[in-house]
Amino acid sequence: MNDREAGRKEPEFENLAVPEDLGTVRVLVDDHKIKRYAFTQDEYGAWYFEDSPFGGRIAQPALLCNDLVQMFTNVYAASKVVGFHTEEQMWFDSPAKLDEVVTLSAAYTESYVRRGEGYVVMDARATGADGRSIVRHRGVEILKTVPGTLGGRGSGTPERRVSGEVPDDARTVASFGENTRVADLLETATGVVTFEQAAVFSRLGEYVVNTHNNLQASRDGKLRQPIVQGAQQFGLVAARLVEAFGPDFFTSGWIKAKFLVPVDVFEQVTIQAIVTDITPQNDGRRRAELELWIRRADGRLVTVGWAAALLPARS
Repeated sequence: MNDREAGRKEPEFENLAVPEDLGTVRVLVDDHKIKRYAFTQDEYGAWYFEDSPFGGRIAQPALLCNDLVQMFTNVYAASKVVGFHTEEQMWFDSPAKLDEVVTLSAAYTESYVRRGEGYVVMDARATGADGRSIVRHRGVEILKTVPGTLGGRGSGTPERRVSGEVPDDARTVASFGENTRVADLLETATGVVTFEQAAVFSRLGEYVVNTHNNLQASRDGKLRQPIVQGAQQFGLVAARLVEAFGPDFFTSGWIKAKFLVPVDVFEQVTIQAIVTDITPQNDGRRRAELELWIRRADGRLVTVGWAAALLPARS
């Protein structure tokens, strides 16, 4: 039997060569890819299956997130990775269109050691067939660790720490509009990622084995059961922000998320976000900045972050 990962490097911190080109890949955003992602995220909106404000079907906003995260497996053996995605940041410039061939490119640009763990930073982007930017990505990963022993990390720099606390004057809203103001809290969204969803999202169909799609790999990482990828949690947040901002999120959105502790498959989580600032733009539009967080059912913060996008134009 042929080794599908023959020639790829062992995913060890000592094997990094920074800066390191991780290659270029072309991906077809076809009906199957959109449907597969919809299953993994429960993201079946009409824009992805019927028509959109951009003319024709488009892809979900974070459809290419995991493709970009996984670009390192062009060089490193994917099935030997027992890492932990600690941070994900994406800038949304334009939607990918149905049947469009997009080009992904990536490189390792920085590495460092913190608390005895080796971290690596990847910068990547997805470009449309016409050369336009679709999304830009920056991710931070502990290249190899024991996920079950991670005790959690801080939620950010001291001046931008996300507490997940809601002020007394917060007003709960379903979405944002011309009357949006600071301290508006998005209605809480709940979700559960099943093992089947996590496994498909985490490349089960490509015969890749990892702590997200295989029980033994999870146990080897001192986990009770498979865990949900950070990129999959990121997609849940992106979907909620599209509901909040509308089409403008695809062309002006930004999310930065930090993954603090693992989330088990089948574990219910809640997603919340609150407006922390609103900034007038030169064209008369307004841009909202948010803090966001995800909690487990026991109340513990598992993911925190920040986001921003243009508010819907005044009618």
